[in-house]
Amino acid sequence: MPIPLIYSPFYSYHFPANHRFPMDKFKQLHLCLFEQGIIQDNNLFRPGRVKPEVLQLAHDKAYIDDFIENKLGTKAMRKMGLPWSEALVKRSMISPNGTLMTGSIALNYGIACHLAGGTHHAHYDHGRGYCVFNDLAVSAKALVAQNKAQSVLIFDCDVHQGDGTASILADDKNIFTCSIHCEKNFPHHKQKSDLDVALPIGIKDTQYLEIVGETLDQAINMSQPDLIFYDAGVDVYSKDGLGYLDISFDGIAARELLVLDMIKQHNIPVATVIGGGYDKNQKALAQRHALVFQAAVDLFA
Repeated sequence: MPIPLIYSPFYSYHFPANHRFPMDKFKQLHLCLFEQGIIQDNNLFRPGRVKPEVLQLAHDKAYIDDFIENKLGTKAMRKMGLPWSEALVKRSMISPNGTLMTGSIALNYGIACHLAGGTHHAHYDHGRGYCVFNDLAVSAKALVAQNKAQSVLIFDCDVHQGDGTASILADDKNIFTCSIHCEKNFPHHKQKSDLDVALPIGIKDTQYLEIVGETLDQAINMSQPDLIFYDAGVDVYSKDGLGYLDISFDGIAARELLVLDMIKQHNIPVATVIGGGYDKNQKALAQRHALVFQAAVDLFA
């Protein structure tokens, strides 16, 4: 059986070419996975817009409405870091539902992979760091509210701390947040996850992989989850524009195999999201994002 994949053609849209956020990477990832034969005729699922009541499980209604209606102030928009457009609203209303769909399918199938997601800087009442809504918090809360899962682990390996995720879920006993991130990187003011591991600038493959394995084992033992959301951010890459770590392409590939194999050994369903990754060469970036999908195929297909 092929791996279930979740994608919307609205994830990439016409976007300022000089902007730092690589909005075309979602389309490039889709093309990359198609060329690799990972996307097949029967394994691509397309999400629709998230229901307002689901989005409000993790976000303030006034913030949601102001964003949709383009009523956010200049300061709020600067903090979000993305220029407002109808296309941004459309993708921002679909992507959280894509992660929710990924989690739901993973619970039934054992694994599912989203060609987007990991917008972990979005807080309850504001966007931040190129993140509008927090798909991980929304999806985890929705699956618990729907009684599809009793305990969810969010295992975040993006190079930046999942500050919005930690903040939104700080008092949620059913959802365990774990972030492995570069200590001297955005955001400057960190939030408190259930388990935080701050990495020194310039850490290399061997030490990094050891820490990832130990931390995942600890997080699973502490949370005993029914489902794991894995944020496979590739901005840990040595040449990433916003990274500061020294992880090689092969190191990222090894991480994906390590994480997914450990989760498989524990027999826990896993839903993957792509998280951060920044490069003007978006085709090369897509190849790094594709590594978690390749690992999923190697271990689960």
